[in-house]
Amino acid sequence: MLQEARPLTAKQKWDLPPFIPPLLYPVEIPLTDEDESEDGKYVSEAVYWKKYYEHPNFSYEWNNGILEAKPMPDYLNYAVYDWFIQLLDQFLYIQAIARIIGLETGFRLAMAKKTTIRKPDLGIVLNSNPIPLKDKDRSYHGVFDMCIESLSDSSKKERDRDLVIKKGEYANIGVKEYYILADDPKYTAFYRLNKAGVYEPIQPVAGVIYSQVLVGFQFRQSDLRRKPGLIELAEDSVYQSYVLPEYQIQKQRAEQERQRAEQERQRAEQERQHAKQERQRAEQQWQRAEQQWQRAEQEHHEKEQQWQRAERYAAKLQALGISLD
Repeated sequence: MLQEARPLTAKQKWDLPPFIPPLLYPVEIPLTDEDESEDGKYVSEAVYWKKYYEHPNFSYEWNNGILEAKPMPDYLNYAVYDWFIQLLDQFLYIQAIARIIGLETGFRLAMAKKTTIRKPDLGIVLNSNPIPLKDKDRSYHGVFDMCIESLSDSSKKERDRDLVIKKGEYANIGVKEYYILADDPKYTAFYRLNKAGVYEPIQPVAGVIYSQVLVGFQFRQSDLRRKPGLIELAEDSVYQSYVLPEYQIQKQRAEQERQRAEQERQRAEQERQHAKQERQRAEQQWQRAEQQWQRAEQEHHEKEQQWQRAERYAAKLQALGISLD
């Protein structure tokens, strides 16, 4: 038979262990291989594609058997990258001549002396490229026409990877243009592949870089640091050909409406002035007629006075017995 529960005594309550919420218990969570960077580890290409290409915690590239962890960007370099990708999006919206891909999508660079797998921050594939970028591709199976890297600059090793190593690899494999974006102008660079297969700096014209891969894509180099907004760009002759076309159309229509309204206002003003002039002319004509009437009235009055004087004079002569006949 169950016994009735009795309340605890004061001593029994004192002897109970203190209550610790479960979340505050110290728990040791063992680290796995996925939690620690394996930068510098040697793995085969097959293992890289299977285990490291889509690693959940680290973005790895593969350099001839060696894993290379892509470093994290800082805000200043990301801001330049973000501004630039907006330009590309605007251009490719108007000129749909290529596809752009990022988000850790890599491609294989099979060179004479080594093979690497790189994940450019942005890769561009022209529609004319013999190997298209397909909708479901998780890696690109051809050679990008343009590669863009946002500079990793927390160490010389990271800078050299973008400025030297990848530059040599991209030129070797035939990437036509290679852009390095950085907040620091001394590291910002734009290269074009010459006929000898060597990168040459793209020379700006009046401070403007012109792409030969994306014909019509152009930008002012100094704007990479200033990062003007899209509205300002749409009103800049360097960018007007592709930035915010709908805004430019609406602005043009608004300007045309403003001009039409101004023309209507000017016509109404001209008509008002014309009516005023007509009224003034009518008033002048009325004043002239009034003056003529007054002169005629005055002449009539004068003649009336002359006739009255003549009448009075004739009456006086008759009174004197002088005949006027």
